[in-house]
Amino acid sequence: VLATQLFMRCARVWIPDAEEVWKSAELTKDYKNVLCNSALHLLCHCFPGHLYLHEPAVLHNLKVRFIDSKLIYTYCGIVLVAINPYETLPIYGSDIINAYSGQNMGDMDPHIFAVAEEAYKQMARDERNQSIIVSGESGAGKTVSAKYAMRYFATVSGSASEANVEEKVLASNPIMEAIGNAKTTRNDNSSRFGKYIEIGFDTRYRIIGANMRTYLLEKSRVVFQADEERNYHIFYQLCASSHLPEFKNLKLSNANDFLYTRQGRSPVIDGVDDTKELCTTRHAFTLLGINESYQMGLFQVLAAILHLGNVEIKDRDSDSSLIPPNNRHLMAFCELVGVNYQDMSQWLCHRKLKTATETYIKPLPRLQATNARDALSKHIYAKLFNWIVEHVNKALITNIKQHSFIGVLDIYGFETFEINSFEQFCINYANEKLQQQFNMHVFKLEQEEYMKEQIPWTLIDFYDNQPCINLIEAKMGILDLLDEECKMPKGSDDSWAQKLYNTHLKTCSLFEKPRMSNRAFIIQHFADKVEYQCEGFLEKNKDTVNEEQINVLKASKFDLLVELFQDEEKATSPTGQVPGTGGRTRLSIKPDKGRERSSKEHKKTVGCQFRNSLQMLMDTLNATTPHYVRCIKPNDFKLAFSFDPKRAVQQLRACGVLETIRISAAGFPSRWTYQEFFSRYRVLMKQKDVLPDRKLTCKNVLEKLVQDQDKYQFGKTKIFFRAGQVAYLEKLRADKLRAACIRIQKTIRCWLAHKKYQRKRKAAITIQRFTRGYQARCLAKFMRRTQAATIIQKYQRMCVERKRYRQKQAAALAMQTMLRAYMARQKYQALLREHKAVIIQKHVRGWLARCWYKRCLYSIVYLQCCIRRMRARRELKKLKIEARSVEHFKKLNKGMENKIMQLQRKIDEQSKENRSINERLVGLENSYSAESERMRGELSRLRGFEEEAKNKTNQVTSLLEELEHLKKELSATQQEKKTIEDWAQTYRDEMEKMVSELKDQNGSLKKEKDDLNRLIQEQSQQMTEKMARAIAEETQQLETDLNEERSRYQNLLSEHLHLEEKYDDLKEEMALSSNISKPGHRRTDSTHSSNESEYTYNSEYAELEEGSRAAEDVTRGIDTSLTLKLQKRLTELEQEKQSLRNELENKEEQFQRDDAEFKKARGAELEYESLKRQELESENKKLRHDLAEMRQSLLGDAATGAGAPGSPAYKVLLDQLNSACEELEVRKEEVLILRSQLVSQKEAMHHRETMTEPSVFVEDVSKLKDADELKQAYIGLKDTNRSAAPDFHKLNEDGELWLVNQGLKETIRLLEHQLQTQRRGYDNEVEALRGELQNVKEENNRQQQLLAQNLQLPPEARIEASLQHEITRLTNENLVRADANTFSSSCYTNMIMKRDLMEQLEKQDRTIRKLKKQLKVYSKRIGEMGAGQTEGQTSPGQMVDEPIHPVNIPRREKDFQGMLEYKKEDELKLVKNLILELKPRGVAVNLIPGLPAYILFMCLRHADYVNDDQKVRTLLTSTINSIKKILKKRGDDFETVSFWLANTCRFLHCLKQYSGDEAFMKHNTSRQNEHCLSNFDLAEYRQVISDLAIQIYQQLIKCMENILQPMIVSGMLEHETIQGVSGVKPTGLRKRTSSIADEGTYTLDSILRQLSAFHSTMCQHGTDPELIKQVVKQQFYIIGAVTLNNLLLRKDMCSWSKGMQIRYNVSQLEEWLRDKGLMTCGAKETLEPLIQAAQLLQVKKKTDEDAEAICSMCLALTTAQIVKVLNLYTPVNEFEERVSIAFIRTIQTRLRDRCESPQLLMDTKMIYPVTFPFSPSSLALETIQIPSSLNLGFLTRV
Repeated sequence: VLATQLFMRCARVWIPDAEEVWKSAELTKDYKNVLCNSALHLLCHCFPGHLYLHEPAVLHNLKVRFIDSKLIYTYCGIVLVAINPYETLPIYGSDIINAYSGQNMGDMDPHIFAVAEEAYKQMARDERNQSIIVSGESGAGKTVSAKYAMRYFATVSGSASEANVEEKVLASNPIMEAIGNAKTTRNDNSSRFGKYIEIGFDTRYRIIGANMRTYLLEKSRVVFQADEERNYHIFYQLCASSHLPEFKNLKLSNANDFLYTRQGRSPVIDGVDDTKELCTTRHAFTLLGINESYQMGLFQVLAAILHLGNVEIKDRDSDSSLIPPNNRHLMAFCELVGVNYQDMSQWLCHRKLKTATETYIKPLPRLQATNARDALSKHIYAKLFNWIVEHVNKALITNIKQHSFIGVLDIYGFETFEINSFEQFCINYANEKLQQQFNMHVFKLEQEEYMKEQIPWTLIDFYDNQPCINLIEAKMGILDLLDEECKMPKGSDDSWAQKLYNTHLKTCSLFEKPRMSNRAFIIQHFADKVEYQCEGFLEKNKDTVNEEQINVLKASKFDLLVELFQDEEKATSPTGQVPGTGGRTRLSIKPDKGRERSSKEHKKTVGCQFRNSLQMLMDTLNATTPHYVRCIKPNDFKLAFSFDPKRAVQQLRACGVLETIRISAAGFPSRWTYQEFFSRYRVLMKQKDVLPDRKLTCKNVLEKLVQDQDKYQFGKTKIFFRAGQVAYLEKLRADKLRAACIRIQKTIRCWLAHKKYQRKRKAAITIQRFTRGYQARCLAKFMRRTQAATIIQKYQRMCVERKRYRQKQAAALAMQTMLRAYMARQKYQALLREHKAVIIQKHVRGWLARCWYKRCLYSIVYLQCCIRRMRARRELKKLKIEARSVEHFKKLNKGMENKIMQLQRKIDEQSKENRSINERLVGLENSYSAESERMRGELSRLRGFEEEAKNKTNQVTSLLEELEHLKKELSATQQEKKTIEDWAQTYRDEMEKMVSELKDQNGSLKKEKDDLNRLIQEQSQQMTEKMARAIAEETQQLETDLNEERSRYQNLLSEHLHLEEKYDDLKEEMALSSNISKPGHRRTDSTHSSNESEYTYNSEYAELEEGSRAAEDVTRGIDTSLTLKLQKRLTELEQEKQSLRNELENKEEQFQRDDAEFKKARGAELEYESLKRQELESENKKLRHDLAEMRQSLLGDAATGAGAPGSPAYKVLLDQLNSACEELEVRKEEVLILRSQLVSQKEAMHHRETMTEPSVFVEDVSKLKDADELKQAYIGLKDTNRSAAPDFHKLNEDGELWLVNQGLKETIRLLEHQLQTQRRGYDNEVEALRGELQNVKEENNRQQQLLAQNLQLPPEARIEASLQHEITRLTNENLVRADANTFSSSCYTNMIMKRDLMEQLEKQDRTIRKLKKQLKVYSKRIGEMGAGQTEGQTSPGQMVDEPIHPVNIPRREKDFQGMLEYKKEDELKLVKNLILELKPRGVAVNLIPGLPAYILFMCLRHADYVNDDQKVRTLLTSTINSIKKILKKRGDDFETVSFWLANTCRFLHCLKQYSGDEAFMKHNTSRQNEHCLSNFDLAEYRQVISDLAIQIYQQLIKCMENILQPMIVSGMLEHETIQGVSGVKPTGLRKRTSSIADEGTYTLDSILRQLSAFHSTMCQHGTDPELIKQVVKQQFYIIGAVTLNNLLLRKDMCSWSKGMQIRYNVSQLEEWLRDKGLMTCGAKETLEPLIQAAQLLQVKKKTDEDAEAICSMCLALTTAQIVKVLNLYTPVNEFEERVSIAFIRTIQTRLRDRCESPQLLMDTKMIYPVTFPFSPSSLALETIQIPSSLNLGFLTRV
């Protein structure tokens, strides 16, 4: 169609190439040729999905998938092409098997498991036998593929019995590989025979047995191997194990010592240990029932063959030969096989000839004798091979009737070598037959497809190789002529060749004669021309053996050898073949048929036998549905993932893959459903073309797009296209998308240009604004500078004028100064003379003053020394005390001590200096004051003299002189004052300096203190963080261990349930067999139920023993290995559970020890910090003390000199000292605050230590002196240990989980138990007191009534009535007590009561006297009222009775106590109506949730109330067994399982809520507490019911999984939730024919509806919300795991659009969770791997930054999963790109350091461990009404 458009210039084409076979090229001009497939379709895993079907496309697709994507499997029509990777790949694990199980063949990536699953499902669906035909060259991987197919069947189906048939089937592989496989130049483990294994299945499609047929064993390999090849593996295994003791008698040695094992000169295979392989082989023999003696016999025969090959035959003359006497190897051969040495030696070199009348013995030449020896070796090995195959078949056979089978054919592929002989001829003949069958099957499938879709079709022309088959097997064919020549007395290979030339050379075009040879012929096979050499054809066809040699072996004393050759007298198969002649060995296990064969059947040639066996194989294959696996060898050098196009295309042509594609291409190879076509080519349609009918829409569109209607056909559900039409449609679609892309680009570029213009315009405006602002700022700056210059000029001029004025002023002042100086000098001269006289007087007076001062100074110093000595002693004493207190601290911190000592020493020195300065200051002040006093006295005296001088005129001159002297003295005093002021200034500076130094020291100390505080805080914070991290890690580890332990325990429960079910099945089978063997005797399940009734949590071993004893009666006479195996397994599980518990206890003890060590370290650290603070506090005290002393001294000095001139300096100094002291006070407060914090920490630590102190336990335990109390405490502790695990996250909310250790837990448990015990006692006492109080009240009421009545009686009758009443009361009490007690106690009670009666009579007399007085009073009142005598007698009684009447007389109906009573014989009826026959739907809709659980518990309460232990036990056992029975019967019904899960949990909660344990009674009402069980502790049964709930939960998960499993893939991956997105999937991808009927497609809405149905059902049944969350979490895990696994195994799903679809689907699931209020249940987290996989499909995958982003994003995916998704990523449009290999390697490099599991797929069978949080019910038991619909009328409310 439109070839000019398809084959234009620049189109991609294929051209032939000598090296690459085909190369991709590009047309430089228009040309009509075959186009390439686009890159979009290169990795299509199904060849018919290609746009073009031809050889280069197939070859290139295989190469790209194999080299780039590491994919070894590819579909080619119905054929699976498998390329040998020569490397072990992780794609055959059990997880992969589970992933392919149940899937359609086209839904998953190509795999051998997909073919096996297809065969298995078609067998089950069509009830037709299946065959898997595996073929290929040697080394292509046929044996491995067949082995994996059988492994798949063994894993998926399992066996129908406990004999492990599937293991035996797999065990046959090592045996057949050892005796039938060998190393060749092409393969290290090449199968040298063909085999067909029939795996039998029963009606339930479980393996019951197998049967093996073998074809054309290569016997010549026994005696000859080419270079670099080996003999069969078994010989080398024996030689490698010759050192073992059991093989010493075989006389074996190294393989190079034997002719039959050294010819290939390659005795060792790299990486293979022959010794270990022999162990594997022997284990397989044992598993198949071949015992040790038979094995040693087999090895003995094999060793004899090796020794026979080493027998040397020498020439005696030209016509005869001989064996040297006493040949070592011949003697070993004869000894091993038990034959006579002389006989064997003779017949190896001679031959017996028989004529009609005589018998001749003819010697043989050496060459013929050697050939005869080799023929005997081959014959013995063939016999041994057939014997092993026969016994393998016997081991695999079963007595169960076979319903169907699947055959696996592992047969050689088409072979062509440089020299082709008889073996290659038979192999190629077999492949011709198989190819014919294959072609017919492919044609048949195509015809069925066309007829199914009801489209017109014509006969497809395909190659038929029937002429070639006729050439070989027809009458006068090659095989007939060969058999005829073998019958001729002097027939030879040359004469046979001439017959072939004469017969077929001119009549058959497929037969040719080589030009240069007369002993060869050429046959044109379907794959290639093959030239065969005629040499050896006749000899190999005859396969003759010396009959006398056989007779010698038959006369052997070796039983096994005799058994081997006895079969020559029997026919071994219905085809009449001889098993020893090397042909097909179809062994029969029916020996009676062999006796009917004639002896002529022994003379059939190998060719005839092979033809017959091949025909039988073809009949078998034609009777089955075949499945084809073609194995391809990628290169001849065994290089991993290396692809040789020449070798690959050669094998593709030979195996018929290309022929399959050609047959498909001849018709309509491309097929689309209408929906797929519409989704893909919706872009080519207009809106008006879209109609509701998809089929009509597609027809209208195709009529417009493709004019030639012969290029497509419309079927019922599909559209069929001729080759190339899809390519044309793809071109139209690509053109349309390209035009749309151009329009989108145009619009986007316009928008981008507009946005760019807007940005530029905005930028220009911004630049203008900033420019104008800059200019304005420059103008303002200029104006400011001008103004500033004017101001500067003004001030500069002012300065000049001021300077001039000041110069003039200075000159005037200088003149004045000089004048005044002159006048002053004159005055100075006059004063100087007066001063000298004064000096003389001064020195004399000074000497006198100094003498007086020295005497005073000495006295003061002596006094100071005494005072200082006293203070020093006190200080020394104080320092010693302080030294002792901080001695430990000084040892720990010597550096700090030295520093503190230096500071102390410095402070002491400064203190001493300060004291000396103070002393000097005091001395100077004293001298100054003394001098001042003296001067004052002198002045007063002079004044007196002056007065006297005034009086005396003659003394005026002397007085004037004295006045001058006083003036001089005054000047001296002023000078001294100035000196003192200078000294005071100096002293003040020094003090300021000292104070500053003190401040610096104080600051340094403060800084050190702050540093220490910060360090302490940091250490404390680090310790807290470290402990928090440690606690968090420990908590996480404990949670992980707890979940693992819970999961392991629940898995053990699941396995235990599985074993119980197997045990029940076996019991039923045994019972059935016993019923058959013994009519009239039928064993019921009562034994089993009674065993289960005794089941408790801690008595599983006892149950196991009882169960085994009970089972012996049933299973007597049959194999008890299964029972022993089950017992052993259960014992191992119990031991494992106990070991896990011990491990958990050890971890708890380790946590306690770590906690104690942490407390100890924390205490030492706190002690160290306290010492630090004490030392700092002492230092601060010292400083404060010193400063206080300094302040006092200064204040004293200031007080003495208050009127002195230097007082301001002292005030300043005192202010500074006061500020320093205040600073010290502040520091002290900080220290006190820190100390208080430390004390609080110590108290907290002490509190924690006391809380965890073990002495509490000792005291508590010591209080429990009674053994019963100890026992009850232990039971209570055990109950609490079995309670639900604590929530470690809640315990760790405040970061102090280490406080809540195991000691505290056990303390709380013991205290709770004691509290519960005390509370029970208290409740009992309260109840008793209430009862007594009620009795007293009743007695009081009766007494009041009696008193009222007695008042109405006459006085004489009152005494009698009271006595009668008392006697009646005592009699009743005696009767009651007599009923309760024994006769002796009743007598003793009566005696006591008589004595009490006498006392009460006396009291009653006194009471009667008082009442008489009252009676008189009442009589007077009656008389006054004027009432009659009758009324007077009755009214007082009424008046007394009225207030008493409401209390005693009305009797209300007895309250319902929440119990149900039933008779013991009604127990079966109760269980039947309430459990077995109950319909969950009606109960869930109409009645309260959990009603059956409440009813059962109320019945149990009554059994507990009446203290009937047998009734309690039988009721619980019947309930448990009935629930198990109903679940086994209706375990697939979700409503039933959900209903009983909810009721089992509610029953468990009721047992806890009403158990009487304080932990479960917190939320109970007082009425509910009264309903607690009183007589029995059902803690052990609670554990049993908890285990039952776990089993029901697992059953519920399996049930939901079975319902959801078919929906997940279709709804999450395949369905188009977003219309139009998924329509761009790869073109022409055609699914395989589904193996199951189309049940309709599921959508995401289907999944959501199903989830909603699950949720609503569980809510209706009253399931606990926490349990619903766990169920939903498990559901979402299953959805995520199944979806991700299918995504990882389906290349068509790994695309960008599918990633968007998955993310949308996940968002819908999250929205569902949000609507249901389940976002916190953890379900969303289970979808994280799927979310990240979807994101991985959508992110960029090019640069290193993208790789880094992927590595940081995909944390929930493993490396294998990430790489797998990247490898599978498939562009669905030409605009996308494939992920490069370099990018994938970059990802692998970055993820190399991840520690994770190498598993590719998620475990879909994983079930999260379930917990049942306690959920008390607020429903009152007494309010529950039993509906009549339950048919429980026999229950009585109590």
